[in-house]
Order: sequence, then C-alpha cells, then structure tokens
Amino acid sequence: MNLNDLRFFVHAVDFGGFAAAGRQLGCPKSTVSKRVAELEAALGVRLVQRTSRSFVLTDVGEKFYEHARATMIEAEAAEGFARSRQAEPSGVVNLTASVPSAQLHLADQLPLLAQRYPKIQIRLHVTDRFVDLVREGFDIAVRSHTRPLPNSDLVQKQIRVDPIILVASPAYLSRRGPPDSPADLANHDGFFATPHAKVWTLDGPGGAAITVAPVVRLVADESVVLLRSAEAGLGITPIPRAIAAPSLRTGSLCHVLPDWHCGKVTTTLLTPHRRGQLPAVRRVIEVLSQTQETPVAP
Repeated sequence: MNLNDLRFFVHAVDFGGFAAAGRQLGCPKSTVSKRVAELEAALGVRLVQRTSRSFVLTDVGEKFYEHARATMIEAEAAEGFARSRQAEPSGVVNLTASVPSAQLHLADQLPLLAQRYPKIQIRLHVTDRFVDLVREGFDIAVRSHTRPLPNSDLVQKQIRVDPIILVASPAYLSRRGPPDSPADLANHDGFFATPHAKVWTLDGPGGAAITVAPVVRLVADESVVLLRSAEAGLGITPIPRAIAAPSLRTGSLCHVLPDWHCGKVTTTLLTPHRRGQLPAVRRVIEVLSQTQETPVAP
C-alpha cells in the first residue's frame, strides 16, 4: 500500500468527492480518482461506491477512513514536531572524547554551548579507549590523532591541526645551552611518548626534514607528565602547541628551534551519519567546529 494514497482518500472523503479534493490538492479530479482506485486495488477491497452523481463510502470504507484520518493526524503531528526541532535545537547529544581533547577543546566550549542553547543537554563521556560510536550510542566523537584515521562509515570533519613543537625550561637551556640547529639535539636530553621511539623526525623550512636522536631522559605517554617534567628542567620535549601554550605565555617554558616542528596533531569530529542528524547534533558540531588558533608567547 502506498501511504501517499491515504492522503488522496482522506481528502476525497473530507471534501465529498474527487473533484473537490482535486481542487484542494491542486491536481486533476482524475488523479484523485486514480490514486483512490490504486489504494483499493492494493487493499483488495472497495472503499467507495461510485456513481455519476454520488460519492458513498462502503462499510469497509467508513471504518478504513477512521484509521486513515488518524494516520494523517499523526503524520501532521510528526511533521510539526520535526519542524519545531529545526526551529529551536533541543534534546540529548551524546558526546565522547579523550582526556586531552576534553581538557583542551571541550572544557571551554561546552559551557558556552549550554548557555547559548539551554534546551540541548550534553552528555560527555571522557575516555582514552577506542569507542564504537554506533554500538555504544554516541552522536559525536572528538579524536586527536597524529596519523590519518582509518576509512570507515563514520563522517569525519577536521576542526584543528596543531603542530608538535619542542619546548624546554629556561633553567635547562641556561644550564645546557639552547640548540642552534636540529643537529645539536643529539647533545641534549629528550622525552619520548613510547619506549620504542629513539629519534625525533623534524620538519622545517622549505619542506626540509631531519631525524635526530637525543639522549633518552624520560618516557611517558601522558602529555601533562611530559609538560611538567620539561618545566622541572629535565630536558626537551615534543608536545602539541595547544598544550604548551599556557606555559609559553607565563615563561615557564621556551620554544626551542621555533622554525622546526615534530609532526602535528589533528583534531577530528566523527559522527555516525551525515543525513538525518537531529538539529541539536548539527548545532553542537557547528559550535565545536568554530575553533581558533591557540595564542602563544611571541
């Protein structure tokens, strides 16, 4: 059964015939008659007794009309609900992010979003494990990564690219001397995120690239530990600029070899579907996409 035919049938009954229904719907009388006939054929019953002068419902037609009219009322209510959601975003948005993403990108943005859209309820789950958005029922994931994300059915929206810079404390640089070139890093203490890493690959001006092997001073896969260790004067560490920015502004860290960086961190929003997203989900994506570069000390 074509549910669109219910609309033609209900209008024909409401306005007392095919011609009147056609005028209300903006189509020929023959179109209404044909669609009602197709509905009868699909159901295998006669709904209307047709004569040249009358339009009379059968017993089955009368009962069917009651259900069909109720269906049209519910459809109109559903349309009104959807349009109201378009007018003012509301509802629950389930969001997941890693600890660094939550601290750096969401801690400031989500309170502002909640103030701007009071009918949107954000439910943020912070975890460093890999989250299956579809299976676990999340609308949005915020992921920071140093390599491209694998291909999947998820929709990806890149919102930020942050260079990984080298930083050290003024005390360390005063004691050991600042490196003048990447090659000088071989004589400095360095931090690594994994025990298997032994070198840094630096990218510089004009597409230049160089691999250097500092002395392994500390291994930690947590950015705040690396940051605090650098502030304590233990050595030089690669770290995303957004994480180092507050320490650079206060002077507790210095930017080492500012013309060079050690890769980049990309922040990406992932959603299960592009189409059919609720207005609240789309609005959260819009707000989180409005990122700005993190200011650092000159």
